[in-house]
Amino acid sequence: MRYFFSLAMTVALSGCTPQYHSAIAPPSGGKKPKNIILMIGDGMGLTQISAGLYANKNKLNLELFPYIGLHKSYPAENGDLITDSAAGATAFSAGEKTYNAAIGVGVDSLPRKTILEMAEEHGLATGLIATCNIAHATPASFIAHIKKRDLYENIAADFLKTNVDLVIGGGKKYFDRRADGRNLLTEWQKKGYYVSNQTQEDLERMVFPESNVVYFTAEDHPVPAAQGRDYLPLASRLGCDFLKKRNSKGFFMMIEGSQIDWGGHAKNSDYIISEMQDFDQAIGQVLDFAKKDGNTLVVVTADHETGGYSINKGSKMGSIQGAFTTDYHTGCLIPVFAFGPGSENFAGMYENTAIFHKMKTLFGF
Repeated sequence: MRYFFSLAMTVALSGCTPQYHSAIAPPSGGKKPKNIILMIGDGMGLTQISAGLYANKNKLNLELFPYIGLHKSYPAENGDLITDSAAGATAFSAGEKTYNAAIGVGVDSLPRKTILEMAEEHGLATGLIATCNIAHATPASFIAHIKKRDLYENIAADFLKTNVDLVIGGGKKYFDRRADGRNLLTEWQKKGYYVSNQTQEDLERMVFPESNVVYFTAEDHPVPAAQGRDYLPLASRLGCDFLKKRNSKGFFMMIEGSQIDWGGHAKNSDYIISEMQDFDQAIGQVLDFAKKDGNTLVVVTADHETGGYSINKGSKMGSIQGAFTTDYHTGCLIPVFAFGPGSENFAGMYENTAIFHKMKTLFGF
């Protein structure tokens, strides 16, 4: 397997300060993707990937990606290097550094149009899948515009302002047991959505192209993978097939492996590894789709690293001795993996905001 690290890159500085690098334009005549799937392993730094790899008999689907880069995850706050998931995801979704806790808004707290909203405007299908409350920071930053990440009911209401085709994740209570008395599930149904919160077996039967779909996996956050949550690989595969059938023009989908981050916050190495492996299974399902489809770009990255996680002396293949420097996020560089048309644009080192600009350019928006 060859990996391409292009550490030199052309930077367009027009309209931005020197530290906020713009995107690299795709090579002249290069094939552009019809579909883009952005997969975010929340809290997934290089050590989380390494631990998942060595605990899994030295094998991950991430090894199949031909292009690898690094992004700088810091937010727009007084030189602080530590981002949270909201600012990190907003950098991916809207292409701007912003303050921690910001959901789809800039440093002025005003809305910024996201890549998902742009995809909708250009007639593409869109989807969000996560292993957390779907109104949580990362998925929320692609569809909502709220000043603070913990305003879950406000975030949930913003979902209804879009025509997102597919939503799968937890957080049902923020949609149907609200302080304002609104039942957003009923409102979705009036818009023609198929809304379900049944068992995973129903997920296989439920996803079909005749209507938009909302599938809730929990009242709040789903349980960890180690406690039986296993819908992410299935949902990822079905999501790809569904969105392709939903719209012949193409689609954008964000898939989050949310709880890798929670293992770091808990300083729990086994939690990290089980979530990392679950996320990698989902990556495998998406890669299988992309290989067969031929028109799909898959980008895998993280918003930040969590835990200052390390693999210590005594670790062996299949047995990881992990340690932590913190129970919060760290400021280390974050890997980016890319596969499919336009993937060469994700090699090198760049700001986290460049991921948005690269996707936007490749879509031709």
